[in-house]
Amino acid sequence: MDSTNALMQVVDSPALDRIAEPLSKAVRGAYEAAGPAGQQLKDAAHGVWLGHPLHPVFTDLPLGAWTTALALDCTANGDEGRRRAATFAMGVGLAGALGAAVTGLTDWSETQGQSRRTGLLHGLLNITATTLFATSWAMRQRDSHDTGRAAAWAGYAVAIGAAWFGGNLVYDQRIGVTNADAHLPEEFTPVLRSDALAENTMTRARVGKADVLLVRQNGRVCALAHDCAHLGGPLSEGTLKDGSVICPWHGSEFALEDGRVLTGPSTHNQPCLDVRERDGQIEVKARG
Repeated sequence: MDSTNALMQVVDSPALDRIAEPLSKAVRGAYEAAGPAGQQLKDAAHGVWLGHPLHPVFTDLPLGAWTTALALDCTANGDEGRRRAATFAMGVGLAGALGAAVTGLTDWSETQGQSRRTGLLHGLLNITATTLFATSWAMRQRDSHDTGRAAAWAGYAVAIGAAWFGGNLVYDQRIGVTNADAHLPEEFTPVLRSDALAENTMTRARVGKADVLLVRQNGRVCALAHDCAHLGGPLSEGTLKDGSVICPWHGSEFALEDGRVLTGPSTHNQPCLDVRERDGQIEVKARG
């Protein structure tokens, strides 16, 4: 527990913000400078097409390949074939690390506060680990296997530390998982008077334990979970477009009809509700 507290004190250091802020802006700016193609590339890197973040897919590659390489090292006993196999596995891990770096940096650029600082440390440790494994791979090409093994074990230890920060981001800070409210009513429940929602407007309403976004547009009412699935941004404070709403925090755009992601960084669709109007009331229930 003491070691965990010490790590989180490091995360809270203001010095990290001085590095994180300009780097985050630079990443977002690079995608924005490429126009529509940049947005498509950014959505692809986030994993919008996959339905969940792409970054975890790539993180398995270096860790798995590097674990294989070290296992082969431990059982080589001078076997040249196993040495070559270990070197090849290490190269596969380096290729996977490149994909993990691009997707992770893209996701990280849309975080803030403690999550951004934690992600910065996570990334810096992974860069260190990758550099050590690249050094190991280069040493092996020169037949310096003892030096290569030492660099690889050092890199593996650093990678394990980086993985701890990655786990903290997902399981403690809920980065990469849906943040939309799941406590939606299972039966039609009155939520707002019909005359309180004018045409082409949206509002936040409370139903049971959940907040919902109500939108009247083109003569019909649509309803979505209110908190953005990406990081919980208040959709009612965002921008209403024809058939969609844009989150005010990070720009994720969702279709009003079914909650599907139109533009990331969210990779999760926004929960959608069925709507009906009866006796002057708007009623909603979770869509089955």
